[in-house]
Amino acid sequence: MISIPSSSKNFSLPGKISINTQRTLGLPDSDFAQRKPLDGQITKREVRAISIYSLGLGPDNIVWDIGAGTGSISIEAGFIVLRGKVFSVEKDLDNINLLEMNVQKFGMGNIEIVAGDAPDALRDLPSPDSVFIGGSGGHLSEILKEVVLRLKPGGRIVANFAILEHSQEFYNELKTFGFGPDMVMANISRGKEMKSGGVRLESLNPVFIISGTQKEYLGE
Repeated sequence: MISIPSSSKNFSLPGKISINTQRTLGLPDSDFAQRKPLDGQITKREVRAISIYSLGLGPDNIVWDIGAGTGSISIEAGFIVLRGKVFSVEKDLDNINLLEMNVQKFGMGNIEIVAGDAPDALRDLPSPDSVFIGGSGGHLSEILKEVVLRLKPGGRIVANFAILEHSQEFYNELKTFGFGPDMVMANISRGKEMKSGGVRLESLNPVFIISGTQKEYLGE
């Protein structure tokens, strides 16, 4: 595991809250550096809005973003956890380069990039208040077991899936661990202007968002 701290040009207000006045929630997808030719394979802004809301973040929270990709969730979560910290866990070296670029561009100085495979890369991190799972590298069950052991009481888990069967499996696993899971399908269509001046709706791929709250702390 390799940790890469971020930096950002911020200023401090009373109460030791570091604010970057140029950044707000709701960044356009196109503002993030993305992989080519896989442009567009980030958590879309509408899905980010639902997912981040479901994380139930507070200003002092510790967040794990597992399978952080190019960092869209980490960055917008960082706007909320002003006195906390986001740990962006990613194993793909190509993604890590883009993740570093995006964190430097948008980050609040409270994001730490963790290069490594989950769940091994999670074991030296501080216990989280909220965990987002955007990718698992085929180790979802093992990651969930580690998260359940470490998640603080009342903490939240949120995971995104493109495939219904995978979302159902995760939903059932959360139930097994005593969570009361929720499932939401985000079926987003965006307006696209036509040459005639009219507007048609263009569908994005549906995303299944599974969330749940920790009822009992099983960790140290």
